[in-house]
Amino acid sequence: MRQAGFRVAKLVAIFVLGISLGGCIVAAGPPNEYYVGGPVDVAPPPPRVEEYGAPPYPGYIWLGGYWNWVGGRHEWVSGHWERPHPHERWVSHHWVHQRDGWHLARGHWERR
Repeated sequence: MRQAGFRVAKLVAIFVLGISLGGCIVAAGPPNEYYVGGPVDVAPPPPRVEEYGAPPYPGYIWLGGYWNWVGGRHEWVSGHWERPHPHERWVSHHWVHQRDGWHLARGHWERR
């Protein structure tokens, strides 16, 4: 009898654990993909103002978001915190207008 009660308690615990983990959401980190196709005819909207709190670790810097070109439209990619690279500075993603349209210049670390 006692063993049957233990089995029921074990099954209830497994069930509760399964339900709790089923509700977990895994959020993706910053995307590594950016538009590399040809020119875009539509100018990007003005940059969004992003609100962010304190860095997760001392010394981290905020790399602001940018407009990416996805599925025929501009889509905002949020900024994120990152550890700075020694002796380098971050150059943000940005759109450059040329004769044939708008081109996305990839963000990168640059020697100071």
